[in-house]
Amino acid sequence: MAPAASAEELELAVALLREAGERTLRWFRATDLVVERKGDGTPVTAADRDTERFLREALAEAFPGDGVLGEEEAPAASRTGRRWVIDPIDGTKAFTCGVPLYSNLLALEDEHGIAIGVINLPALGETVWAGRGLGARSDRGPARVSAHPGLDGAYVMSSSFSHWPPGAVARLEGAGAVLRTWGDGYGYALVATGRAAAMVDPAVEPYDIGPMPVIFSEAGGRFTDLAGAEGIEAGSGVGTNGHVHEALLEVLRA
Repeated sequence: MAPAASAEELELAVALLREAGERTLRWFRATDLVVERKGDGTPVTAADRDTERFLREALAEAFPGDGVLGEEEAPAASRTGRRWVIDPIDGTKAFTCGVPLYSNLLALEDEHGIAIGVINLPALGETVWAGRGLGARSDRGPARVSAHPGLDGAYVMSSSFSHWPPGAVARLEGAGAVLRTWGDGYGYALVATGRAAAMVDPAVEPYDIGPMPVIFSEAGGRFTDLAGAEGIEAGSGVGTNGHVHEALLEVLRA
């Protein structure tokens, strides 16, 4: 059995991510916010870059030798066998549109998998976090997934439907699911705290879903890729309350 995460490291990760989130608010809905385009066409702002640089510097000071994988800078190699995974602003499109559903994501990965995961929603003043063997919590108290038993009436979140398998939306609606967007880290936070049944990301990078395995495990849910395998490297993510997981995967893969 994998050892429990460090409670002290989890506490520091939560504090650092909240501080990082506070930094983003000075750009949120600012009239002088400049939105640039990266090589892949996705948006990036000074807030993205500033937040990742802040977290990298803070983590390097607190945990020298740990590796870092982030969205905006090149990976830093690990000398300890551990790696921090950063998405400084998950939901940059929402951020640039003034929609308060963007998040900051931070995770710690060790030889056993993801040990610590934090989702911070700075514009909403809400954080969800978990440590392996330490449980999952939010500002509301313990974080637990819902008991919704099946797809009929289940709220299913997604960042968008542009990468969904052909026919999957119609099949889910036919099964009675209620589909909603503006997902990203916010969607996963809703599921982990029992306010939605599932979140689907058919196309993601590891930093988009770094915290999710441990948050969902500790909250009583389940997190896999579209093939049903665990981890953050397969390019997709599905987080559920566990009860709807297999039925949801079956519909998505049909």
